[in-house]
Amino acid sequence: MRDQSERTAITVEVERALDGGEAVAVATVTDPGEASGDGVEAGAKMLVRTDGSTLGSIAAALDGVVAAAAVEQLRTAPRIIAETLWVSAGRATERRSQASEGDAQVLVQLFESPARLVIVGGGHIGYALAQIAALLGFEISVLDDREEFASEERFAMADDVYAGDLGEGLDAMTFDASDYVVLVSRGHQQDEQALRHVVERGAAYVGMIGSRRRVRTVLEDLIGEGVSRELLEAVHTPIGIDIGAETPEEIALSILSEVVLVRRGGGGGRMEELRQALRDQ
Repeated sequence: MRDQSERTAITVEVERALDGGEAVAVATVTDPGEASGDGVEAGAKMLVRTDGSTLGSIAAALDGVVAAAAVEQLRTAPRIIAETLWVSAGRATERRSQASEGDAQVLVQLFESPARLVIVGGGHIGYALAQIAALLGFEISVLDDREEFASEERFAMADDVYAGDLGEGLDAMTFDASDYVVLVSRGHQQDEQALRHVVERGAAYVGMIGSRRRVRTVLEDLIGEGVSRELLEAVHTPIGIDIGAETPEEIALSILSEVVLVRRGGGGGRMEELRQALRDQ
């Protein structure tokens, strides 16, 4: 009965995470290996939260190292949605080459709500971003200080649309490693205001469009205000992947290509070049 109630509780927390709650990881034993003698059974599950607390147990000898590895996975960007660990008492590795014969194998899966794209700027590029992001499965939030550019009619595909002071709108939001913020507003004053309110908030990605002069002005102003230079250097600007984009739709595609690259950990090279590299090995 205890195992069944724990599995039910794990299912409830997973569903809550998928519905917008805090992300969780679920570790499942796929092969107990030689640890079966220590009570490790195939199918045993343990849920791990971002603060390291757990629900359920794999086995007392393995719970600690598995939980620590799961917490690291929860906090890592780009996200690793599923990862196999080779585990023994006091040690866990994701590298098969470092595994020992007889290690238990544990699959760690992350469960979280869809990544959110926060678009600051409801103009042509912002609109194109929302259209493509909807196809990619992002939750979408749009902010603009002009009501005619931030309306539910214009952004019917968005989950949240805000028209008003950008600082106030951004301050009302929370950010974490599943958030990707793109600043595509109409001018450097709006970009500077928005960047001031997001750069230190913990988003996985902050990108800003604009000419080199516009970008330099914004960054120099914020450095003068005491904003961390290290954080500002992490802002993606110029924004996007170089695909020779010219139209708003192409620019949006370029930006979202970089967002997906950061999210999934891609290399950004052409697949044809990767194939040639394999041939040359």
